[in-house]
Amino acid sequence: MVVIARRALGVAVLVLGLSACSLTATEEDPPEATGSGEPGGTVVLVTHESFSLPKRLLRAFEQETGYDLEVRAAGDAGTLTTKLAVTADNPTGDVAFGVDNTFASRALDEGVFAEAGVDLPEGVDAYTVPGDDGARMVPVDEGHVCVNIDRTWFADRDLAPPASLDDLADPAYEGLFVTPSALSSSPGLAFLMTTVAAYGEDWPSYWEDLLANDVRVVDGWSDAYFTDFTAGGGGGDRPIVLSYDSSPAFTVPKGGGESTTAALLDTCFRQVEYAGVLAGADNPEGARALVEFLLSEDVQATLPESMFVFPVRDDVPLPADWEEHAVQPEDPYVIDPADIAAQRDDWLEQWRDIVTR
Repeated sequence: MVVIARRALGVAVLVLGLSACSLTATEEDPPEATGSGEPGGTVVLVTHESFSLPKRLLRAFEQETGYDLEVRAAGDAGTLTTKLAVTADNPTGDVAFGVDNTFASRALDEGVFAEAGVDLPEGVDAYTVPGDDGARMVPVDEGHVCVNIDRTWFADRDLAPPASLDDLADPAYEGLFVTPSALSSSPGLAFLMTTVAAYGEDWPSYWEDLLANDVRVVDGWSDAYFTDFTAGGGGGDRPIVLSYDSSPAFTVPKGGGESTTAALLDTCFRQVEYAGVLAGADNPEGARALVEFLLSEDVQATLPESMFVFPVRDDVPLPADWEEHAVQPEDPYVIDPADIAAQRDDWLEQWRDIVTR
C-alpha cells in the first residue's frame, strides 16, 4: 500500500528494505508443494517498500510454480508509479504490486500494464479501476485512510472527541491534530483527496481553517503516529492523528478489551492496491502466476497481519481482533482515478502554497 507506504499501524516496524533479492518476512516452514514446478526461470516483482508476506507463502509460490521470485522495492506508491511510468518501454521487472487508486490512471495512461488474463474471485470486481475492470490492474487489497483519536486522552479530560472533518477545524480541538504531508506521504495525499471529495472547490478554505486551528503537518505517517500521537508510544502531544481504519486493532490492551483508539468513520478515504503484468515483461507467464497467487485464499487471509490491509476477496475471514476493532466505513470518500490523474498536480501545488505560506 497503502504502505502505504502503504499504511496501517505496524508497517513502519515491518518495512523490508529490499532491493533485487528474495523477500523474507517470517521463518515459518513452507507448506508442501503441490504444483509441478515445470515452468522455471525467475519472476521479478517490482513493489513498494512495505510489501511483506510470510516466507512460507513465498516459498510455496516458488515450489508450486517452479519460478524463482525476485523482489525489487521502489519506494512508496507514488515513487513506484513514477518509476514504472519512466521505464514503461523497458520495464525493470515482470509484475508490479502497490500502485493504488490515487495513481492508477497515470499507470494506465502510461501503458505500464499489459492484459493480466486473470479471473477475479468473488467480490474483487467491486474494487477495479473504472474502465479497466481488472483487465490490466488487478485489485489485491483495500483499506481506508481515516482520522484516528486517542479515546483515553479525551476520556481523561472529559472532552467529547471530534467526529467529523468539520470538527477538526473547531476551536475546541485547536492544536490537537497531526497529519502527514500530502507531498511526502501516501496517507497524507489520501487525506488531501478526502478534503477535495468532501468540500469540492472549497477545500482550500477548509485547509486554511485547519491551519488556523494549529494543525501540525509532518513528513510521514510514522512521524505523525509514533512521535506526535499521544497513543503512539513516543510521548506525543496530539490526540488526533491521520492513520487507518485498521489501526485500532493494534491498540487493544494486552488481555483484550476495548481499543484505546478509534477511527472516525466519517473521515475515511478508500485506498485500493493493484497488481499487474508489466508490458514488455521478460516472463509474462510467471507474472500472471504471481498475480493469481496474490489473489489466492492463503495470501488474502494473511494480508491483515502481514501488511495491515483488508483482503479484497469476499470468502476470506478476518482475524478475530480485526472483526471486532478494525471497523470499516460504510460510505467512504472516493474520487474517480481519472479525476485524480487530471487534477492531482494542481491540487498538490495549491496545497503546498497554502501550507507553506
